[in-house]
Amino acid sequence: MSPIARLVKWALAVFFRLRGWTVEGSVPPGRKCVIIAAPHTSNWDFVYFIGAADALNLNLSFMGKASLFRWPFAGVMRDLGGVPIDRSQSRDTVKVMADEFARRDEFMLTIAPEGTRGKARQWKTGFYNIAMQAGVPMVCGMMDYRRKVVGLGEAIMPSGDYDKDMAILAAIYGNCSPKHPELATSF
Repeated sequence: MSPIARLVKWALAVFFRLRGWTVEGSVPPGRKCVIIAAPHTSNWDFVYFIGAADALNLNLSFMGKASLFRWPFAGVMRDLGGVPIDRSQSRDTVKVMADEFARRDEFMLTIAPEGTRGKARQWKTGFYNIAMQAGVPMVCGMMDYRRKVVGLGEAIMPSGDYDKDMAILAAIYGNCSPKHPELATSF
Protein backbone atom coordinates (compact mmCIF):
# COMPACT_ATOMS: atom_id res chain seq x y z
CA MET A 1 0.00 0.00 0.00
CA SER A 2 1.34 3.41 -0.92
CA PRO A 3 2.19 5.92 1.81
CA ILE A 4 -0.59 8.21 0.57
CA ALA A 5 -3.18 5.42 0.77
CA ARG A 6 -1.97 4.49 4.27
CA LEU A 7 -2.29 8.13 5.33
CA VAL A 8 -5.79 8.45 3.83
CA LYS A 9 -6.91 5.22 5.47
CA TRP A 10 -5.44 6.25 8.83
CA ALA A 11 -7.05 9.72 8.66
CA LEU A 12 -10.46 8.26 7.81
CA ALA A 13 -10.17 5.70 10.62
CA VAL A 14 -9.31 8.45 13.13
CA PHE A 15 -12.19 10.61 11.84
CA PHE A 16 -14.55 7.62 12.19
CA ARG A 17 -13.62 7.18 15.85
CA LEU A 18 -13.57 10.92 16.67
CA ARG A 19 -17.09 11.30 15.26
CA GLY A 20 -18.26 8.66 17.74
CA TRP A 21 -18.97 5.86 15.29
CA THR A 22 -18.68 2.23 16.31
CA VAL A 23 -18.94 -1.15 14.62
CA GLU A 24 -21.15 -4.14 15.30
CA GLY A 25 -20.87 -7.63 13.93
CA SER A 26 -17.95 -9.76 13.02
CA VAL A 27 -15.71 -10.68 10.15
CA PRO A 28 -17.49 -12.82 7.55
CA PRO A 29 -16.39 -16.46 7.52
CA GLY A 30 -14.27 -17.53 4.56
CA ARG A 31 -13.39 -13.95 3.58
CA LYS A 32 -15.19 -14.34 0.25
CA CYS A 33 -18.53 -12.56 0.07
CA VAL A 34 -20.56 -9.72 -1.35
CA ILE A 35 -21.12 -7.13 1.36
CA ILE A 36 -24.35 -5.24 0.79
CA ALA A 37 -23.75 -1.58 1.64
CA ALA A 38 -27.13 -0.16 2.52
CA PRO A 39 -28.71 2.22 2.89
CA HIS A 40 -26.55 4.47 0.70
CA THR A 41 -27.80 8.05 0.72
CA SER A 42 -24.66 10.14 1.31
CA ASN A 43 -21.03 10.52 0.28
CA TRP A 44 -20.24 10.22 4.01
CA ASP A 45 -21.11 6.52 3.74
CA PHE A 46 -17.74 5.89 2.04
CA VAL A 47 -15.83 7.69 4.82
CA TYR A 48 -17.50 5.60 7.51
CA PHE A 49 -17.12 2.47 5.39
CA ILE A 50 -13.33 2.92 5.37
CA GLY A 51 -13.32 3.62 9.11
CA ALA A 52 -15.36 0.48 9.84
CA ALA A 53 -13.15 -1.66 7.59
CA ASP A 54 -10.12 -0.46 9.54
CA ALA A 55 -11.81 -1.14 12.90
CA LEU A 56 -12.65 -4.70 11.79
CA ASN A 57 -9.23 -5.18 10.16
CA LEU A 58 -10.85 -6.00 6.81
CA ASN A 59 -9.46 -5.50 3.33
CA LEU A 60 -12.72 -4.66 1.60
CA SER A 61 -13.08 -4.01 -2.09
CA PHE A 62 -15.53 -1.88 -4.00
CA MET A 63 -16.34 -1.19 -7.63
CA GLY A 64 -15.95 2.32 -8.94
CA LYS A 65 -16.31 3.97 -12.29
CA ALA A 66 -13.05 3.91 -14.20
CA SER A 67 -12.79 7.70 -14.25
CA LEU A 68 -12.11 7.63 -10.48
CA PHE A 69 -8.96 5.58 -11.16
CA ARG A 70 -7.09 8.19 -13.20
CA TRP A 71 -3.92 9.94 -12.15
CA PRO A 72 -3.31 11.21 -9.48
CA PHE A 73 -5.86 9.05 -7.60
CA ALA A 74 -5.48 5.69 -9.38
CA GLY A 75 -2.99 4.10 -6.99
CA VAL A 76 -4.75 5.37 -3.88
CA MET A 77 -8.14 4.13 -5.11
CA ARG A 78 -6.73 0.66 -5.83
CA ASP A 79 -4.89 0.58 -2.50
CA LEU A 80 -8.16 1.42 -0.71
CA GLY A 81 -9.75 -1.63 -2.38
CA GLY A 82 -11.14 -0.11 -5.56
CA VAL A 83 -11.81 -2.22 -8.63
CA PRO A 84 -12.30 -0.02 -11.73
CA ILE A 85 -15.33 -0.65 -13.93
CA ASP A 86 -15.31 0.82 -17.43
CA ARG A 87 -18.91 1.84 -18.10
CA SER A 88 -18.09 3.10 -21.59
CA GLN A 89 -17.65 -0.45 -22.86
CA SER A 90 -20.36 -3.06 -22.92
CA ARG A 91 -19.10 -5.70 -20.48
CA ASP A 92 -20.71 -8.36 -18.37
CA THR A 93 -19.81 -6.87 -14.99
CA VAL A 94 -21.39 -9.81 -13.16
CA LYS A 95 -19.10 -12.26 -14.96
CA VAL A 96 -16.05 -10.01 -14.51
CA MET A 97 -16.66 -9.87 -10.74
CA ALA A 98 -17.46 -13.61 -10.50
CA ASP A 99 -14.16 -14.28 -12.28
CA GLU A 100 -12.43 -11.98 -9.76
CA PHE A 101 -13.85 -14.11 -6.92
CA ALA A 102 -12.50 -17.25 -8.63
CA ARG A 103 -9.08 -15.65 -9.10
CA ARG A 104 -8.57 -14.52 -5.50
CA ASP A 105 -8.21 -16.42 -2.23
CA GLU A 106 -9.83 -13.56 -0.34
CA PHE A 107 -12.31 -11.09 -1.83
CA MET A 108 -14.95 -9.14 0.06
CA LEU A 109 -16.70 -7.00 -2.54
CA THR A 110 -18.83 -4.19 -1.15
CA ILE A 111 -21.73 -3.08 -3.32
CA ALA A 112 -24.37 -0.40 -2.74
CA PRO A 113 -27.43 -1.91 -4.46
CA GLU A 114 -29.15 1.45 -4.67
CA GLY A 115 -26.45 2.34 -7.19
CA THR A 116 -26.68 6.01 -6.33
CA ARG A 117 -26.84 8.37 -3.41
CA GLY A 118 -30.05 9.83 -4.87
CA LYS A 119 -33.54 8.39 -4.75
CA ALA A 120 -33.73 5.15 -6.74
CA ARG A 121 -36.93 3.26 -7.62
CA GLN A 122 -35.53 -0.06 -6.45
CA TRP A 123 -32.30 -1.85 -5.70
CA LYS A 124 -30.23 -2.92 -8.68
CA THR A 125 -29.77 -6.69 -8.90
CA GLY A 126 -26.03 -6.83 -9.70
CA PHE A 127 -25.00 -7.58 -6.10
CA TYR A 128 -27.36 -10.56 -6.06
CA ASN A 129 -26.32 -11.86 -9.47
CA ILE A 130 -22.62 -11.56 -8.60
CA ALA A 131 -23.13 -13.53 -5.36
CA MET A 132 -25.16 -16.18 -7.23
CA GLN A 133 -22.67 -16.60 -10.08
CA ALA A 134 -19.63 -16.55 -7.75
CA GLY A 135 -21.29 -18.93 -5.28
CA VAL A 136 -20.57 -16.68 -2.30
CA PRO A 137 -22.79 -15.41 0.51
CA MET A 138 -24.20 -11.92 0.81
CA VAL A 139 -23.33 -10.18 4.09
CA CYS A 140 -25.59 -7.38 5.30
CA GLY A 141 -23.51 -4.25 5.81
CA MET A 142 -25.45 -1.45 7.46
CA MET A 143 -24.98 2.28 7.99
CA ASP A 144 -27.17 3.42 10.89
CA TYR A 145 -26.82 7.18 11.32
CA ARG A 146 -29.25 7.37 14.26
CA ARG A 147 -27.06 5.08 16.38
CA LYS A 148 -23.74 5.98 14.62
CA VAL A 149 -23.07 2.32 13.93
CA VAL A 150 -21.64 0.54 10.93
CA GLY A 151 -22.56 -3.09 11.18
CA LEU A 152 -21.99 -6.42 9.56
CA GLY A 153 -24.96 -8.72 9.88
CA GLU A 154 -25.63 -12.26 8.97
CA ALA A 155 -24.36 -13.99 5.85
CA ILE A 156 -27.12 -15.14 3.51
CA MET A 157 -26.48 -17.53 0.68
CA PRO A 158 -28.61 -16.48 -2.32
CA SER A 159 -31.23 -19.15 -2.96
CA GLY A 160 -32.04 -18.23 -6.55
CA ASP A 161 -35.48 -17.01 -5.43
CA TYR A 162 -34.80 -13.27 -5.62
CA ASP A 163 -38.14 -12.16 -4.15
CA LYS A 164 -37.82 -14.51 -1.17
CA ASP A 165 -34.23 -13.40 -0.49
CA MET A 166 -35.19 -9.72 -0.83
CA ALA A 167 -37.93 -10.20 1.79
CA ILE A 168 -35.26 -11.51 4.20
CA LEU A 169 -33.04 -8.51 3.45
CA ALA A 170 -35.94 -6.06 3.88
CA ALA A 171 -36.56 -7.43 7.37
CA ILE A 172 -32.89 -7.06 8.28
CA TYR A 173 -32.57 -3.51 6.97
CA GLY A 174 -35.95 -2.37 8.33
CA ASN A 175 -34.54 -0.69 11.45
CA CYS A 176 -31.54 0.94 9.80
CA SER A 177 -31.56 4.78 9.69
CA PRO A 178 -29.87 6.36 6.64
CA LYS A 179 -28.35 9.85 6.69
CA HIS A 180 -31.07 11.07 4.32
CA PRO A 181 -34.19 8.92 4.88
CA GLU A 182 -36.06 10.66 2.06
CA LEU A 183 -33.49 9.28 -0.42
CA ALA A 184 -33.56 5.69 0.82
CA THR A 185 -34.90 3.09 -1.56
CA SER A 186 -37.72 0.98 -0.26
CA PHE A 187 -37.89 -2.74 -0.99
